[in-house]
Amino acid sequence: MPSLAQVNQFPVAFDPAWHPATGLVVGHDVVGGVFALNGHDPAAVGRPGVPGQMIYFAPDTLAWEAMEMGHSGWLTWLLSGRLETFYDGLRWPTWREEAEALALGQGITVYPFLWSKEARADLGATRRRPVPMREVLGAASDFVRQMGPADPGFLGDV
Repeated sequence: MPSLAQVNQFPVAFDPAWHPATGLVVGHDVVGGVFALNGHDPAAVGRPGVPGQMIYFAPDTLAWEAMEMGHSGWLTWLLSGRLETFYDGLRWPTWREEAEALALGQGITVYPFLWSKEARADLGATRRRPVPMREVLGAASDFVRQMGPADPGFLGDV
């Protein structure tokens, strides 16, 4: 599994002046969602929320969403059992088995895409396959850049 430094492209040699430009990516989910800790000026990079707040890049809306909690609150939330509700609408009947079969560094590509009205109408009828996570994140970035409204920015290096 890549380290936090690798995912965020920290410089190899320590540089006290370096900081992540948009924030710190702290997690990915298998369908291309990205959890990040906002940087010092989220508005300047088109992200919601305030500095130090957790945000989520949602693969079903292709937009960043403010989570209205800091990192420690997010960790508590992850362990609280509330993920079922959070991912409501992004899970299909066999999601658990498909996710468990993934190798490290893989995600699940979904077609029709999660943001489409077809996928929202019947997620269980979508076609899915394991692919490198880099492809899942790259496709989301490409779609946002093509359809707007804004470039999602850095989604992590996996």
